[in-house]
Amino acid sequence: MRGHRFARAAKFILFAIVAALVLGWVIMHLWNWLVPPVFGLRVIGYWQALGLLLLSKILFGGFRGGHWGGMRWRRRMMERWAQMTPEEREKFRAAMQSRRGSFARPSPEAKA
Repeated sequence: MRGHRFARAAKFILFAIVAALVLGWVIMHLWNWLVPPVFGLRVIGYWQALGLLLLSKILFGGFRGGHWGGMRWRRRMMERWAQMTPEEREKFRAAMQSRRGSFARPSPEAKA
């Protein structure tokens, strides 16, 4: 079991390194193709592109857990839903529908 966990971690680290290298290359070529002709800025190198990727991740994306955090939230909500009585579920549905406002689709009961 321990060897399997090590192999998965090694694969993940290798994938992350390859993804960072490829993204740096893509960013460098996109920058050099678009930015100098459009804005008149300088051409950048590979390491500058990798730094730009890291900077944009820090400024705009952060280092959150990504979509895995949403999976935890969903699992927790499903557990709560399973523990509710039918009356509590109906009350929850009504509260959520009242929060949706004018952007929500009309419910089937409203059409009738």
